[in-house]
Amino acid sequence: MRDFDIALPEDVFQGKTTDIYFMRTEEVLRKSGIDKVVTMEVAQKGMPNEYPFGVVTGLSHVLKLLEGKPVDVYAIPEGSIFYENTPVVTIIGKYLDFGIHETSILGFLCHTSGITTKALRCKLAAGDKTVLSFGARRAHPAISGVIDKYAYLGGCDGFSVMLAEDFLGVKASGTVPHALILLVGDTVKAMKLFDMYIDPSVKRMALVDTFNDEKFETIKIAYALKDKLDSVRLDTPGSRRGDLKKIAEEIRWELDLRGYQEVKIFASGGIDEIDITNLRQVIDGFGVGTKISNARIMDFSMDIVEIESQPFSKKGKMSAFKYVISCPKCLHQIFVADYKQLPRCPTCNINMVNLTKKYMDKGKILIRDETTDSIRERIQSQRLILMDKLGY
Repeated sequence: MRDFDIALPEDVFQGKTTDIYFMRTEEVLRKSGIDKVVTMEVAQKGMPNEYPFGVVTGLSHVLKLLEGKPVDVYAIPEGSIFYENTPVVTIIGKYLDFGIHETSILGFLCHTSGITTKALRCKLAAGDKTVLSFGARRAHPAISGVIDKYAYLGGCDGFSVMLAEDFLGVKASGTVPHALILLVGDTVKAMKLFDMYIDPSVKRMALVDTFNDEKFETIKIAYALKDKLDSVRLDTPGSRRGDLKKIAEEIRWELDLRGYQEVKIFASGGIDEIDITNLRQVIDGFGVGTKISNARIMDFSMDIVEIESQPFSKKGKMSAFKYVISCPKCLHQIFVADYKQLPRCPTCNINMVNLTKKYMDKGKILIRDETTDSIRERIQSQRLILMDKLGY
């Protein structure tokens, strides 16, 4: 029996994480002597109303899975914006060389892209305010590092899980949990002990909703820690919350009145981009948990669009290999089966660019894993365009 029901890397490579009908398809094709060269395209057929765009991530995992197999892989760069029907990844090769991995390929792309997209949406809403990923406790621990890594790529300024430090080379962020305050029995005393024993480089963020009124707890902690206090966090339960914006306004007033203008106010607990939009005038930072770890996945499908280099697909799907053409200024996209000259953007009247790149040639990776920083920078440069385009 496996510990924690976790699939191991070798399980993925061996195809054990696939849907069983792909195993049966392989058995039929092998026994029938059928093994054709196919072009398979990953795209999302429809975008939900609240998601007019997505961000594709997970490509590096797909390339790792297919490395050494006699297939070619084309894709738009990891961290690129995509829209409905955008071909984000295209794989060309004999079906029996990679078809069994469809489930895992989609899993890599759908899940990570959903997390990254949600993180970007939260960061879009927050503007220059801080957004932290606190979602790992709402998911299986096997993917806790995945959640925080892709939330960070999407724009979160920090994350909570220590394992993600190994993936990102960035230190995890941490605050005081209710457990410490409950065990000590008093918020001020707990913060004094925290300040006494925890490395000074760790910011002193006080949780002020455990026992008493948030405003009065904040004042007491500010007097106790003085200039060591970096921020206070509101994680007030919904049953006691009332108007969180009004609570934050009271706290801000009392802090400023007493000379603590530099002390920041954070909010957490069921926060999403809608809450962030409503609170960002009075809140300096947000801890987003469940809404990131339980983010809506990107509902990609993987379909044959060519067989033996000839356009061929099921109904409802546009056949043929396609290139994604994008405007670097407004992110408008089209896709074409072929092009001799790059078109001009109908909105910006500038030359569009081809986003589709060849990432693998007969199993050899041509473009190695990009750094976390480069993918994050690509997403953030698009965020600035989206802020203007969507009116944030």
